[in-house]
Amino acid sequence: MKLINLYRCLSDVTRLRLINLLAQQPLCVCHFEALLRLPQTKISRHLGYLRRHGLVTTTQRGLWRIYALANPRPPALVANLRFLQNTSPEEPRLRRDLAKLTQLASQLDCDCPPIVPRRKFLHLAR
Repeated sequence: MKLINLYRCLSDVTRLRLINLLAQQPLCVCHFEALLRLPQTKISRHLGYLRRHGLVTTTQRGLWRIYALANPRPPALVANLRFLQNTSPEEPRLRRDLAKLTQLASQLDCDCPPIVPRRKFLHLAR
């Protein structure tokens, strides 16, 4: 991966938030929707961008796609993830995203739709 492409991927707030969450665990689009409170179309567009540039991969589970960071990870991505994880406590938006992920971790068992009914799941993410 060219370094310039990596920084293009990381230069958008939404993509940075997605990568920050994926550094913790693989997630489905519906989980991102609840955690980030963004429309599914926007999340899917950014995940597609990250996938085209080789930062994320997907696996199909029934009708659902589960996104994960690429493995093996390019060395430049590993270094930037380390930096991101060290600085995320200082960034309120990234810190809130990780806190919501921790809070909802028990409901993120992707046999989507989640175990918790979707409306309740979205309510829990607020």
